[in-house]
This record gives sequence, structure tokens and C-alpha cells, in this order.
Amino acid sequence: MELLVLSTLKWRMRGVTPFTFMDYFFRKNNDDLPPPSSQISRLVELILRRVQGIEYLEFKPSEVAAAVSISVIRETNLDKYEPCLIKNVQKERVFKCLELIHKLQRSAAVQSVPQNPMEMQDVSCLSYKSNELPMVSSANSSQADSDFKRVNLNKPSDMD
Repeated sequence: MELLVLSTLKWRMRGVTPFTFMDYFFRKNNDDLPPPSSQISRLVELILRRVQGIEYLEFKPSEVAAAVSISVIRETNLDKYEPCLIKNVQKERVFKCLELIHKLQRSAAVQSVPQNPMEMQDVSCLSYKSNELPMVSSANSSQADSDFKRVNLNKPSDMD
């Protein structure tokens, strides 16, 4: 029924994310210049890292995009930064999101250094290239699977 109403009104549904607003806010805050590829990758990286945090659920996608674009512009052009935001975005909420971004960046930088040998071991065990698979012996995994199957198959007969 909802789809019938939407199609009759010629409305389209789409997900709105911070990426929807990213180019607009970056151009608005950067003298209407398109972002260079290095800054685009930084914008994407910041947005993707922030999406994983529950703290950002209170912010609208437009507020996250504005805060991330301000953060990237501040990193690269401290002297050119002027907060030019549209009417529909509340400056206080954007700056609150910006503070959260900087706070989490600082805490991530502190946490990235292993504090003891066990953390060092955990980091080394979990680090591998994206095109590689984690080291698991196929012989061991198939043996473990067959043992598991054997236990499951033998279990009902033990009860009889």
C-alpha cells in the first residue's frame, strides 16, 4: 500500500547519509572549490569511522557531514576556515559533533599503541593484508569439522 502511495505521488525513497551532504558542505566551507582526492579520502575515512560509533546516532547525517568537512578543512587550511553553514543545520549541534570527532580521534591515537606484551601479541595476530585470509590450516579445520559431526552423529545412539 505504501509503495502505491509513493508511486502515485511520484516520490522516491532513498537512504540519506552523510555522504549525501559531503560535497555541498566541503564546497561551502572551502571557497566553492571541489575537494582534492586526498581530502575526499580523508572525508570518507572520517565518516566511515564515525558511523561505527553509537555516539553519532544523535546527529543528523547533514550535521555529521558538516562537522567532518570542517574537521578536514581545519586539518589542511587553518587560515582559510570560515564556518559557512546553511540555515537547516544547527551550528551548536555541528560543533558538538565536531568536538566528539576530535575527542574520539585523540582517544584512538592513545589506544592505538599497545600497552603490554599481550596487547602487542593480539595486534600482531590480527594484522594481515586485506587480500590475505587469516592463517587457518584447512587440514585442521576439516578434522575439527569431522570430529564435530562424529560427536553429533554418535550422540543420539549413546542415549538409546
